[in-house]
Amino acid sequence: MTDFRDVAAEQRYEQGFTDADGETRRVWADYSVQGNRRALLHVEAEDELRGSGAAGKFMQNLADHARAGNHRLTPVCSYAVAWFRRHRDYADVVG
Repeated sequence: MTDFRDVAAEQRYEQGFTDADGETRRVWADYSVQGNRRALLHVEAEDELRGSGAAGKFMQNLADHARAGNHRLTPVCSYAVAWFRRHRDYADVVG
């Protein structure tokens, strides 16, 4: 697993995870900036990571990043909406 990164110039969060073959693959979330809020427009994992739990771990790291940076997330993407519904312990970063 690589470090979670905010690639602000591309308005994208991303992180690498190791797939079943030992290759590093990416999970990312595109966002738009709205003051201290980030609208999560699209979350995607490379095909080789699907079903591995990498996207869930990425979302947890993203929520922790938002909490540490004191900004709010507005889930727009259906995956992000569903993840936050299942993880009410991160309700403080949703807004």
